[in-house]
Amino acid sequence: MWSQINLIFFVVLLLLVGASVVGKLLKNKYGEENSTIANLVLRINAWWVMVSVLYIAFVCGRIGVTILFSFISFVALREFMTVIYQKCYDHSMVVCLYLLLPIQYYFVLVQWYGMFSIFIPVCGFLLLPIVGSLSGNTEQFLARTAKIQWIAMICIFCISHVPALLFLNLEGFQSENNILLVIFMLTTVQASDVLQYIWGKLIGGTKIMPGLSPTKTISGTVGGVISATFIAILMSPITPFSYWQAGLVGFIICIIGFLGGLVMSAIKRDYGVKDWGKMVSGHGGILDRMDSICFSAPIFFHILRYYWSG
Repeated sequence: MWSQINLIFFVVLLLLVGASVVGKLLKNKYGEENSTIANLVLRINAWWVMVSVLYIAFVCGRIGVTILFSFISFVALREFMTVIYQKCYDHSMVVCLYLLLPIQYYFVLVQWYGMFSIFIPVCGFLLLPIVGSLSGNTEQFLARTAKIQWIAMICIFCISHVPALLFLNLEGFQSENNILLVIFMLTTVQASDVLQYIWGKLIGGTKIMPGLSPTKTISGTVGGVISATFIAILMSPITPFSYWQAGLVGFIICIIGFLGGLVMSAIKRDYGVKDWGKMVSGHGGILDRMDSICFSAPIFFHILRYYWSG
């Protein structure tokens, strides 16, 4: 397993080195005042940090991956709440941050699928409006409750499906290799995002949804999804999938990731913000990098559990 993980990260390392060299050359040619080149360099530098953090988490195994994504959920919650609750405060926020989040990731860590799968959608769904009602504030109560329930689903429940991949028991696939499934999903979805950006810049053309995402083009979306699907096919040997199955699953999670990105963009546009935060230089906030994964991770998890489970 570790030989495969190291090979994948070595390939990613080579790509980052190449990207850094290209970014340096473009910066020298066009100057630091070029905003597009400056943003590209920031994105590349941020990817160095993100890939390094991921590798360290993978080295630490199931506990390291669970801790990393619980931290990502915590930051994502803070970013989402900062945007949604710009002018008001709701006590349910404390419940999300300091009760629902640690309990959900505890169920991931102890591999308790039954509670993991129902805790947020059932217990959290009922608990949050109860806590909200105890404040006695009835102004826009239904809207406030729906917002906090949505935040819990996206930032805790959906993201927790990434480390939950590690406790799946798949037919003909050793459970200690499940970390390769995390790599497959993250690489495919993130490659789709990056390649959509690259193809869109190279080809340009008609905007696919200008009201939601002004930078996404039809050519970029199609090119990115197809390219990422091809990458998923290449990664078939590290998964329980055949080549055509890897391509199909990769295509599905890329499409779901793209649609998830549009949903999260719609929320940002509704609240008049460009990015969820400023934590990741060149990328915005954690949620700006996780938006597609929030939607694709649960779909990928349940495809595996229902069609490949031993």
